[in-house]
Amino acid sequence: MHCLREAPVDSMIIGATVTNANATLSSRPPLPLPTVRAGMAALSLFLFLLCAPTASLAHQHAHSRRTPLNALFTLFKRSNVPPEGYFNPSSNGGSMLTSVHNTYPAGLGEPLNVIITGNSDPEVLKNQEKDGGLRNYFLSFGFSSECLGQHLGDEQGANLGDGHGTLNETAVIRWNYGDPELGSCRETIEGGNHFRFWVQDGPEGKSGAIFLATSYEMPIKLGHDIIVNGYNLGRDWLVGNITRQPIATNELTNTTTFSGQTSWANYTYQTDIAYTPGLLANSSDGVNHYLSVGVNGSNAIDGLVAVMTVKILSRPEASDVFRVLAPSWIISIALSLVPLPLLLTL
Repeated sequence: MHCLREAPVDSMIIGATVTNANATLSSRPPLPLPTVRAGMAALSLFLFLLCAPTASLAHQHAHSRRTPLNALFTLFKRSNVPPEGYFNPSSNGGSMLTSVHNTYPAGLGEPLNVIITGNSDPEVLKNQEKDGGLRNYFLSFGFSSECLGQHLGDEQGANLGDGHGTLNETAVIRWNYGDPELGSCRETIEGGNHFRFWVQDGPEGKSGAIFLATSYEMPIKLGHDIIVNGYNLGRDWLVGNITRQPIATNELTNTTTFSGQTSWANYTYQTDIAYTPGLLANSSDGVNHYLSVGVNGSNAIDGLVAVMTVKILSRPEASDVFRVLAPSWIISIALSLVPLPLLLTL
């Protein structure tokens, strides 16, 4: 936008009013000079706030990732969330196993073996691709929404202990084989890594955390069964994509941590990962596909959950400028300083 250059008060307002005093478009009497000058001072402040250079503020935003007001709002919003950034579903009638229909025996489920905590940046926790949201984050490590937006396969439910009871998955996300548009179609046919996810946002546990049930599945012609050790491997290959390194599943402990950076659409994310015990059991009990996933005496799952906190390190430059160019609260303050009589004449 171009900033307007202020004209002298006498020529711009008073002169125009006197000159057009008899015109049909301006039959009202001129405003008192003090009112005019006060109004122009307020308008000058408004234009200054709107048009002042924003480079330093944009620089500060790029490094802090959020304004003080946003940080204060986030602190207030999450004041009742545990330090871990999520509520343990099992503590309030939920479960860390999903609910799968038509299993034998009945009642089996799949492990929620990855959590994106509510301590992550708020943009990341929004289920959208724009503005660096959750879907954009998934794309940054090679996972896309379902093939052509069509859901294939049975839905699963999960009770995150947040007061919502059991809900179907929010979405299924699939490994895209390097093709963000059509790669998930290939995964649907050939098999591969994939996950379902749910958001913990109910009235009894509003953490905003994202719970993922991750596994590596066989091709569709084999019924999308899970490969041997496929729950642990699906989790660890996802972590490997984020950290760009192989994860030795058999060497993981309850103190293992990783960090990694990924990028998509000019957003760069920092992900800190801690393998966490105590949420899932090291067991095959209640786990779907337990006969084929846990073999040679091993359990179907190892009891570890990859708990991830995601921060946005950098974002598109235009996004920074937009956020600081004309915040609505600055405009509101400036307009409130303009005398009502002057506003009525504009």
